[in-house]
Amino acid sequence: MRIAIDAMGGDHAPKEIVLGAMQAVKEFSDISITLIGDDKKIRPYLSDEARISIIHTDEVIAGTDEPVRAVRRKKNASMVLMAQQVKEGAADACISAGNTGALMAAGLFIVGRIEGIERPALAPTLPTMDGKGFIMLDVGANVDAKPLHIYQYAIMGSIYAEKVRGISRPRVGLLNVGTEDGKGNDLSKQVFDMLKNSSMNFVGNVEARDLLQGVADVVVCDGFTGNVALKAIEGTALSVFSMLKEELTSSLTSKLAASLLKPKLKGLKKKMDYSEYGGAGLFGLKAPVIKAHGSSNANSIFNAIRQTREMVGNHVTSTIQQIVEQEKSILEEEGV
Repeated sequence: MRIAIDAMGGDHAPKEIVLGAMQAVKEFSDISITLIGDDKKIRPYLSDEARISIIHTDEVIAGTDEPVRAVRRKKNASMVLMAQQVKEGAADACISAGNTGALMAAGLFIVGRIEGIERPALAPTLPTMDGKGFIMLDVGANVDAKPLHIYQYAIMGSIYAEKVRGISRPRVGLLNVGTEDGKGNDLSKQVFDMLKNSSMNFVGNVEARDLLQGVADVVVCDGFTGNVALKAIEGTALSVFSMLKEELTSSLTSKLAASLLKPKLKGLKKKMDYSEYGGAGLFGLKAPVIKAHGSSNANSIFNAIRQTREMVGNHVTSTIQQIVEQEKSILEEEGV
């Protein structure tokens, strides 16, 4: 199994990317990794080259670059060459912690969409209180969506939840402003009817306040709504931990209490860290394309590689294509 990685993408590249890659090849004997980036900057951290190779380039897409223009003009950028490896069949999948918009553009223009998929979706696995997590899509690949797009998001999320996360008959929820049938705007109502009449395990509308309680295994929505919800969750988590830190260091008594609580707090922080689940998959492309968090450390990169390995090994892409073709025939018969 061959995985191409943009070694120059992210806040801590290339060091953490390289360390994560070395950790992965030690753990998984069936993978080989190609790091794409500046050879001189990569090698100081590469102490073990077993099943790790380098494709040198000193061109990088920055976080401030306009995504589509950068992908089209920077032909030798590490992210572009990474996607090219997948297109040419030299890699089975790819990972980057770099510019999200550029990665989506590279995925669309270079890797390409699965035939029948109207729009790809960005899908992270987010934490829940019980530690099981849930998939949410779309969180920003497409700001607007049509009913069929969100319906396909549900198909792709269900396949991923079953094949990679091992969830039998994953529960699919539609993010909405209320749990009652008939809630929401026209888009939500149309998607609700489509999901209700599907063969998926649709549990109905779900509210944002219930997401971390594990109300569904797969939560679908348009990209605008998903991105707002994702950032609200991130911001709330960061604020809570910041307030806890402030309170627990405000006096000698609280510092003593903090020392006793430290192991529990570390466990809680790890439980709520969605990088433990891997990166955000860009579902709907011809091969797995994973967006790791921009601030990824070595462990986050390792988890993204583990996730990618499972997607390739469980044939997620080909299964999505097969199911989408079947569903398309059914929807056409129903006049959708």
